[in-house]
Amino acid sequence: MSVSILALSISGVTAWLTLLRRGTVRMTQPTVVFFGPDALRADKLSPPPKIYLRALLFSTSKRGRVVESMHAALHRNESHQNFNIWVHGDDKLVRGSGLFVGETGVAANHHFLTPKDGCSFQFIAGKYHLKVYARLLGDREPKLLLSQEFEISPDLAASLHLPGAGLYFDWGPDSSRYLPHVEQRPPTPDPAKFLEALALAGRDE
Repeated sequence: MSVSILALSISGVTAWLTLLRRGTVRMTQPTVVFFGPDALRADKLSPPPKIYLRALLFSTSKRGRVVESMHAALHRNESHQNFNIWVHGDDKLVRGSGLFVGETGVAANHHFLTPKDGCSFQFIAGKYHLKVYARLLGDREPKLLLSQEFEISPDLAASLHLPGAGLYFDWGPDSSRYLPHVEQRPPTPDPAKFLEALALAGRDE
């Protein structure tokens, strides 16, 4: 009798762990975080500000969870800006509109852009507190995935005035902190103008 009760208990616990437990979604420490403008287009003088990071999302339950949406919130001193436009992927980027996350996880690049009324936000010198949230299907409140502080020095802020310049924070495993550096990216060619140039080149031949 006791053996049967024990076996039934084990079966119940196994079923709860594998089928019934909802679990949640967590994020690993991002290997890189980017503050700066979106891809600078030749036909767009003022690209919107963007936060980019790469990390692994994984579920704490075997059944997995569905991420309905994600957004980033950035606090600088007394100001606050939401980056609510979520785009993710690797080679092919897609607008975030639902992502299944299993226990093995999903590693991807995550891009967060400001809405139209937030395009005037600038990355200036100061202390920043970045929070990344995910809204999980079935949960009432968004899940906080990341809470990380950064600092932009006056020298780094001055370098960000260059066209296409962005600030990268690379994770240093030995120092256990993010190491900042500025990179300037060339403008991305306008596809329409690129095709027009190809057509003109074909006529010349």
